[in-house]
Amino acid sequence: MMLGFLAAYFLVLPFLPPAMRAAGHPIVYLFGVAGSLLLLVAGAFVLVKRTGRGGSPVGWFMAHVGCGTLGFALVVIHTTGKLERPPALLLLNLLALMALGVWARVWGARRMADTFGTKLKGFGPANEATRTALKTILASKGELLARLDPEAREATFSVTLAHLLSKPSASLAYLRLVRAEESLMGVRQSVGPAQAWWRALHLALAAVFVGGLLIHVLLVTFFAGYVAGNRPIDWWHVTAWSF
Repeated sequence: MMLGFLAAYFLVLPFLPPAMRAAGHPIVYLFGVAGSLLLLVAGAFVLVKRTGRGGSPVGWFMAHVGCGTLGFALVVIHTTGKLERPPALLLLNLLALMALGVWARVWGARRMADTFGTKLKGFGPANEATRTALKTILASKGELLARLDPEAREATFSVTLAHLLSKPSASLAYLRLVRAEESLMGVRQSVGPAQAWWRALHLALAAVFVGGLLIHVLLVTFFAGYVAGNRPIDWWHVTAWSF
């Protein structure tokens, strides 16, 4: 549905008034603002998962998908088809982000279900040195867990954003131990590279997009002169500073 809508938009784009084919036109500008806000709402899903607050994760996942899809459509309209400028890289980033999300939801979820539904050996062989190292890691995790959340169980505990903000040193140390434990047990090696690394790549792309979006907003709002170059500034801005 979204692809059909965007295809129809680009078909009629050449016939729209010149002002409506400029990203700085008030309506087109607001499309970009609304799309950016919707994409940030989609990104809030990560905070809900990491903090355990904010309501039902299922509802937030639906918002993640819905707001992300609609936000992408509005941002594409905001570009008015001008993809030769640097902000188009954000669009490519967003396309990769969405494609990876679709893959994870459709094909990745099936692979994960197959992983949990088989009796394949999920971990690497444990020799005496590995067992000793694991005991050391588990003991260290237990000590840190007593500082992070005394009532939690190590088997089900996960570091949240609240832990990172309140006790950053202990939280980061705990995460390092988790990574070391996973490495010793061969967790990522038990599945294919796509299944092992898609989530890390998804989060990295999301972080790059949010950072790029903030830079874009900062530049067009306060450094409009730099962005416009030799062109007239036809969008709302605070200052026209230039480098």
